[in-house]
Amino acid sequence: MLAYDYPLLGIFWTMMMFFAFLAWLFVVIWVFMDNFRRSDHSGWAKALWTILIIFMPLIGVVVYLIARPRDLAMA
Repeated sequence: MLAYDYPLLGIFWTMMMFFAFLAWLFVVIWVFMDNFRRSDHSGWAKALWTILIIFMPLIGVVVYLIARPRDLAMA
């Protein structure tokens, strides 16, 4: 009965949103891990990045990924 009330494109859209949310969650967790692993940041810098990412997640993650030095990318 549920299959008749939920069209195929609705299922596809729900799956896309679910996997987009999982990808976003992965990126946020990765940014937190990278922030706390860095040795070139002081404790205050790590705290400020964490506060920025918590209160403004989209802007905070994008700015962190842009401001992150390239030479630490493989560290």
